[in-house]
Amino acid sequence: MHDMVMALAGWLESSPWGVFARESDWGYPFVQLTHFTGLSIWLGTTFALDLRLLGVGSRRATPAQVAEELFVWNWIGFAIVLTGGFWLFSGLARTFVDNLAFQWKLGLFVPLALIWHIVVQQRARQWGDNHEAPTVGKLAALGEILLWICVASAAVQIPSY
Repeated sequence: MHDMVMALAGWLESSPWGVFARESDWGYPFVQLTHFTGLSIWLGTTFALDLRLLGVGSRRATPAQVAEELFVWNWIGFAIVLTGGFWLFSGLARTFVDNLAFQWKLGLFVPLALIWHIVVQQRARQWGDNHEAPTVGKLAALGEILLWICVASAAVQIPSY
């Protein structure tokens, strides 16, 4: 299985987007900018809802309204993150495949955080009908924030492995 993954990683590295990310003078900074722009939109809209569920911020809108208003922007941010992340990965795919921090990030933390995020997004419409979210909504929001902190912590460790 590892040989097959490494073969795919080698193919990605030799692809035009892998070569662009790795060898162009401005390719890697552009790809990072793309990834971080998406992260800013994705996490900004995610945390806005989570903080609103926790009771932080303006009470002009219920958590359900915040979820509804930010839904499209949230998933646009995710699409940008995914595109930038794939681009970053394709530049040094064989290195990332064997990187322990990368394995933790993409193998455990991102899937857990993403599933939890979808649950919070769906339930926020029920929990957030009033200006005060129920305790389960607050705990779910706190859990989501902590999971995305785990993702970010694993990401910053990638260069160390």
